[in-house]
Parts: sequence; structure tokens; C-alpha cells
Amino acid sequence: MQYTEQLLERFLNYVSFDTQSKIGAKTSPSTTGQMKLAKVLEQELYSLGLENIEISKHGIVTAYLPGTVADAPTIGLISHLDTSPQCSGKNVNPEVIENYRGGDIALGLGDEFISPVTFPFLQKLVGKTLIVTDGKTLLGADNKAGISEIMTALSVLKASNQPRCHLRVAFTPDEEIGLGMKFFPMDKFPCDWAYTIDGGEVGELEYENFNAASVTVTVPGRAIHPGYAKDKMINALTLACEFQQGFPVDEVPEKTEDKQGFFHLNSFHGDIEKVELHYIIRDFDRANFELRKQFVKKLVADFNRKKGLKKPLHVVITDSYYNMYDVVRKIPQAIELADQAMKDIGLTPIHQAIRGGTDGAWLAEKGLACPNIFTGGYNFHSKHELITLEGMRDAVNVIIKIAQLAVK
Repeated sequence: MQYTEQLLERFLNYVSFDTQSKIGAKTSPSTTGQMKLAKVLEQELYSLGLENIEISKHGIVTAYLPGTVADAPTIGLISHLDTSPQCSGKNVNPEVIENYRGGDIALGLGDEFISPVTFPFLQKLVGKTLIVTDGKTLLGADNKAGISEIMTALSVLKASNQPRCHLRVAFTPDEEIGLGMKFFPMDKFPCDWAYTIDGGEVGELEYENFNAASVTVTVPGRAIHPGYAKDKMINALTLACEFQQGFPVDEVPEKTEDKQGFFHLNSFHGDIEKVELHYIIRDFDRANFELRKQFVKKLVADFNRKKGLKKPLHVVITDSYYNMYDVVRKIPQAIELADQAMKDIGLTPIHQAIRGGTDGAWLAEKGLACPNIFTGGYNFHSKHELITLEGMRDAVNVIIKIAQLAVK
């Protein structure tokens, strides 16, 4: 198709920006590269002829493309600017492999490989055009692909005479660290519903996600010279290890799948005087989610009672986000329309739950239904990340088809 070249050109340009977000940041955007890319997108939106283009001090870009039918719905399209802090996003050197013939893919000088043995999905990509890394950084398809697909779809829709609905666009920072949406301007994004373009495999349509909470358990201790510690020392490290044994061993990320929830010890740091245990709690079912939080509180209370500590363990539990399905199910057309758009361009929709969260979960909490649509990428957050050009083109076609179907 005529826009495939501009789609690839956009993507290769966007991944050249280092937009890796920073864990522990208090302000957003957490890195300067995100604002640089936001400003580039702002200018590109102007060149495409969109309206109401704004960029906030927090690097959130919003814009509006009026529809051709006055009473058509308004649909939002969202992608995030940042890349994961789990893997370097600086000096990304993508490689385009045309007509992939199968087998191992050597990255860069060949120090790293992507193999069908480790990643069986590669067998489905034979004959496709792959975009991979040089094995030193992530690629940035999460979520530069989503941005490229939205921008290309806007370009095609603007130039077309086909009827279309009204579209709101938003590009947001710091999705990977859960910070950017705290500053999202809901008043500048009035929609009937929206979609994040932030999924993986072609055909994915996601509208359920974990309920999520973060937990900090503080374990106080008392340091004494070890040679004279009898009946005096309280070793916070030892207490913390014993406390951790109270969690169910099978309800952890490495032993769960599908819609099974878990407790996850995310970090453990400290010394004899003080230890902090950081956990995350995840569960699709809201009632079970609440039970998991109560379990942790009871575990702490029981441990304190058992040990009779003068300085007891202290727990703080903070909800992070909730399952978007509770809101999305009230707007079934958001799912039905995306489903039909995929079928109309020859794709088989893959309905699955997200074992994580998206910006859509935050928007759902604010009352805006926001399912997640595929980008065509794989192995996000790693130097083995890749995407197919055909998959990206499919995502563009789905966005275009949604905008056209919505007027009917």
C-alpha cells in the first residue's frame, strides 16, 4: 500500500529519540527525550492539519480531527512516548529484514540471537518484513509503533473522502512507570470511548486487566556488636526472611498464568537496623483482589503478635489501578467496533486479558472505556524486541476502519 513507506519512515525516526522513562521520578515527563519527541509530534500534527493541538507542561500532546458526519461518535486514540526503563533505549540502531526466511536472527555483530526455539512465534512471521535491534538496546516498538500507526492513519484519513467519525488523539509520557496519566487533561479529551494502540501480536484486542496494588512492609531491627549481641540484637534481615515465608509459594508470577492472580516480592533492601520489602499484588477479580490485600494485613498482624516485637512491622498498601472491564462492558460498542474492523480487513480478533496495566486502565477509572489494540510487536522491554512492518500496517488499517465504521 502507498503509505507503507511513510509508516516505516515515521517509525525509524521516532525510535531514534531516547525516551526511556526513569523509575522513581516525581515529575513528568521523567526524561527530557520524551518532551523532545512530544514537540516533534506537535509539529507533525500541525502539518497534517489537525485542530486544537496542545502540548502540556507535562509533555502530553492532544489534538482533534473533526469527522465528516456531524452526529458521529468521537473516538480517542492513545499511545505513549516513553520506553521501558528495564532496558536501554539510547542510540537505538534498528535493522530491517525483508522477507524473513525463518531460523535464527543474528542481532548486530551476532553476539545476540533471536531463535524460533526460544521464541516459537517467529515461525508465523516467515515471509514478513521484520524490524529488529542490534542486540544492545530495546527497539522502542512499545510504543513508538503505536504512535507511528496513529499518525499514519490520521494522514490517510485526512486525505480520504471516505466518511469518518470524530477523532481525539493523545500521546502521553511515563506510561511505563505509571506516572504520566496522573496529569492527563480529561477536559481536553472528551470522547464517547477510546483505544490505546499499545498491544502486541496482530489481532490482539484487550479489555480486561489486573487490579493492582503496591505494598511496602517495613521491618525495624536493632544493631548490636555481634560479639555481644545475645538477647540484644534484633536482626531485621532475619525477620524479613521469616516474614516472607508466610506467602503462598504457588501464587507468584513465575507459577501463574491467564487470569490467575499473585503476590510478587519486587525488592528487598536494608540492613540489621531496617529492611523494606516491596511487593505488588495482582488479581483480575475485584473481590479476590481485596482478599489479597486483607491477607497481607493479617500476615503482618499475626507476625507481630507471634514475635511480640516492641517495634512491630508496618505495612502500607496503595491501590495502583483497577480492571478496566468494569467500565468497558458498559460500552459494548467499543469492543464490537474494533472486532468488526479487524474482521473486515481479514484478521481474526484475539480476545485476551492483559496481565498488566495500560493507560486505558487509568482512563477507565475516570469513566472512559478504553480497550487496547495491537501494534504488531513482540518481546517488548528487551533487546530481543521486534515488530513486523505488515503488522504495523494492519494496525493502521484497523484504526482507519474503526473511524469509518463508527459513522454507521
